[in-house]
Order: sequence, then structure tokens, then C-alpha cells
Amino acid sequence: MTSSSSTSKHNPDLPRTLAIAGGKGGVGKTSVALNLALTLSRLGHRVLLLDGDTDLANVSILVGLYPKKTLADVISGDCRIEDVLLHADYGLHIVPGASGVQACMDLGPEDSARVLGALARLERRYDYILIDTAAGLQATTLHMIAAAELACVVVTPDPASLTDAFSLIKVLRRRGYRRRPSILVNMAQGASQARSVFQRLDAAARRHLGDSLHYLGAIWRDETLRQSVLTQRPVALLPASDPSCRQFHTLVDMLEVRLSQLPPRKAGIAAYWYSAARRQARSPVSAPVVPAESARQTCQRAIDQLDTVLARDDADVMLRYEAFNRLFALLGRTLDGDAIEIVQTGLAALPWERVPADLRQRMARHLRDLADQLAAPETAADPVGEDHETGAEPVYDRVSFGDQERLLQVLREQPADIALDELLRSLAGKARKPRS
Repeated sequence: MTSSSSTSKHNPDLPRTLAIAGGKGGVGKTSVALNLALTLSRLGHRVLLLDGDTDLANVSILVGLYPKKTLADVISGDCRIEDVLLHADYGLHIVPGASGVQACMDLGPEDSARVLGALARLERRYDYILIDTAAGLQATTLHMIAAAELACVVVTPDPASLTDAFSLIKVLRRRGYRRRPSILVNMAQGASQARSVFQRLDAAARRHLGDSLHYLGAIWRDETLRQSVLTQRPVALLPASDPSCRQFHTLVDMLEVRLSQLPPRKAGIAAYWYSAARRQARSPVSAPVVPAESARQTCQRAIDQLDTVLARDDADVMLRYEAFNRLFALLGRTLDGDAIEIVQTGLAALPWERVPADLRQRMARHLRDLADQLAAPETAADPVGEDHETGAEPVYDRVSFGDQERLLQVLREQPADIALDELLRSLAGKARKPRS
């Protein structure tokens, strides 16, 4: 099916809607949403950007606008929805505090219908509506993703970003979301790294969720983009020939191709929220929290507490030692392929470039020794057999001590007054840690 034929099926009375989401903060989600919205406006489209991140209106701050009212004031009846609109460059309109839509679900039927009716009339004025959702797994975030035509999940090469993005996609699936999310790789070093990041996330989704993801594109790691946040001047305002600006024009092209492939929507954002409010009214008891989400929250809280303790300057080294060993013991309870991958990813995430060369060599040597111990020996011949006479020359034990050059190196590194038992432990790679 061609793009043109697919596009013709779209209801012209409804805008194309896109939710910019992220499993965690710090992935550049708000910057992507703003620059994408400005680029669409610059191309002549009528665009509305809903700031659903927080009631602090982070999007508007990035363009130097400080709203006096948000959608929460519309819900309370203090003003009209038109009164909260912020006007940015190229005719872009911004609704600050759009996360307040969740409050509509707690209103009575008349008030809820009033606010959502106003939102429905507003959204029909635009060609595109972009929603900058909050990071994480809050109910508001999940509803905003479900209300949009397309979910764009922003990730970075950071392993934690991929883990959180996968958790978001998993919770969406468990809540009944059936559309195929698009993945945008932000802060990539190049096309090869961006593809590799996407393939890792897609492979996890295929393996554990039985579904594939869509690759929307990538935004390169860019100092100009980072500075634009500080100067409150988005890169989409730069000349179209500027590389930082041009990559968002490329992203718009990719987005339009993807939207042309989607089935038509019968209702807009306001209609979705109205239906959600009706469902909640019929079921006043809150739905139970998804077990996976609850477990994640508990785990995240424990990680934050552990991070606070271990980051202290006065943290006891033995405390770190115990925490490290306990965590690895927990992983070892289910030592499967996923656990092995977790260990490998954790080792790769360590800032090895900051470690002195001698310590890196020590670590590398230790890992090689572990690999030798885990690997099956090439020959399993018994050193004591028919071909070995009693009293023959003893066979050197390479399994325990490695090659002879390493043995000699270890012997040279020992102090002259070392005890015999300590010497034997060091030869076997089991030397005790020196006392502080």
C-alpha cells in the first residue's frame, strides 16, 4: 500500500497525534518534542504541543515563556482553554500543565464534559498534536500514550535508558496497548550505534513480549543541541541548512512516512479521555496496581537508598563489599541467560577509562582467570595412569596456576617475608585482601 493511499484514509477532521514518551528522565524527551513541534510548524503545519510532563510547564520554559495559567485553571473553571495557550515561533501553540487532564476523570459528568468538550473543539483546529508525556509509569503517562495515534519512545545508548524503556513498553502491553511503538534513539554517536541500540531493545521485545518495535530514527549527540537548552533557543529555529536543525527535518520525513502506514483513527484525544472518565465512573474502585509496576517501584526505591548510602564519602569499604556480594548472590539464584547478560552489561557500563592502567590490567587478568576456570579443559586426561610411573616428575598444574610465565610473575610480586599459606593462596588466585 502506498503512502498516498494510506494517507487518504485519515480523517481530515482529526489531527495526527503523537505521544513523546520515555522510560526515564534525562533522555532528552522534552527537547525532542519541542524541536519536532517547531519543525512541523516551520513547514506550514498547524501544531499544538501539550506539555504533559509536569504542571511546571517545562516545554514553555525551553522557549523562554512563563505561563500564568495552566490546564488546571481551565478544569477549575477559572479561565477558558484558549486563555492558557502560549504562542511560540512559527505559530506553534503550547498548552502548559496538560497533565491536569487526569483531573477531569475526578470531576462530575457535567464539568468533565465541559472541559473535554472545549479540548475537542480546540484539537480540531490543528494538523498535528504532540504530547510531551511524563517519564515513568504513572497512570497519566499511560493514558496519554493510549490517547495518541502513535507512541514515540525516546531512548539513549545508556543501558539504564533501555531497561526503563522496555519496562514502559511491557506495562503498556499488560494494560492492553496493542499498537506498535516507534523508537527514537537520542544522543547517538552515529548511525551504527543508533541501529545497535534499537536492535538490542527490539530483540528484548521480540524475546520477552513476542512483538517487534519500529525504528523511527536517531538524533546525534550534539553540543549545539545541548547549548540550546541553556540559551532557551531550540535548534529548530536555526537556519534550515544547519546540521542540528536539518536532522529534525529528516525526523519529520520519517514521522510522516510512519503516520501514513497507520490505520485511521475514529476519535481524538478528548474523546479518549471522555471514554476513560466514563469507565472510571462505572468502576469507582481503583484498579489494582500491575504487579510488575509495583515490583519496579519497590526495586527503584531500594536502588535509590543503596545509591545514597554507598555514595557517601564515609561509606565503609566492607559495606560496599557486602552489598556487592549480596546483589550478585541474588542474581545467582536464577543464573540464566538474562542474568549473564545483566552482568555483562553492568561490566560494560563501568567507567573503565577513569581506572588506572595497572588496576585495569589486574581486573582483566582476573576475568581471564575466571574464564579459564569456567571453560572446560581441553584435555581431561588423568595425570596418574598406566603411562606414569611411580616417582616420575610431577606434572605442572596449569588449571590452578595458569601458564608458567604468569606463575613467575606472581612469585616476583610477593614480598620476601610472605607466609607460606598466603603464598599458596596468591598462587591459586585467592589471596586475602590486605587489611586497611
